[in-house]
Parts: sequence; C-alpha cells; structure tokens
Amino acid sequence: MSHVTDPRDPRLGHGSDTEPVPQNDAYLVLSEDERARGFIRPVRRSYVHTACGTVTTMSQAIAETYARDPHFYGSTYCASCRMHRPVAEFVWDGTDQVVGS
Repeated sequence: MSHVTDPRDPRLGHGSDTEPVPQNDAYLVLSEDERARGFIRPVRRSYVHTACGTVTTMSQAIAETYARDPHFYGSTYCASCRMHRPVAEFVWDGTDQVVGS
C-alpha cells in the first residue's frame, strides 16, 4: 500500500464497501508540508470498528492526515470485516470519540 497526494490517482478507492475487499493499492493523504503545519487533533494510529469490535492500525501518514483534518476521510478500513465503512462506525482506540469528529 502506498500514499498519494493526487486525488485523481487511479489506484485510489472511493466510498464505503458492501462486500469484503482488499485494501486499496493507494490511499490519499495530505502532503508532508500540509501535515507539518500542525495538528488540530491528537495523532492516533488505531481505531475500533463498533460493529465487530476489531482494532485496526493505520499508517503514520494517514494518522497525521486525520489529526490535521479530521473530516478528510468519509470512510475507513476495518481489517476484520475487510471493508471500507463510514467513519461514523469507528471510535479511536481507548476512547469513545468517533473517528472523523
């Protein structure tokens, strides 16, 4: 899996899934320069899917993108369900704070 800053990259997926799928070949992140401007939320790498209880851990670049812009993503991946689901279905590990809020 790689990271890209171009939202037109053909390796990106979009939206939520209704059936299990592998992770995308690439995920969109904010540029290093944008992430270096600082975070408005803590950098957290793990979240829990409230539907299945599984903890999924993301890359540092994706975690920093969430911390810089909590509304950047509309969906995120559950490693157990193997689906991208709306961020409202996830909470940050160890908290009751909804991902993306």
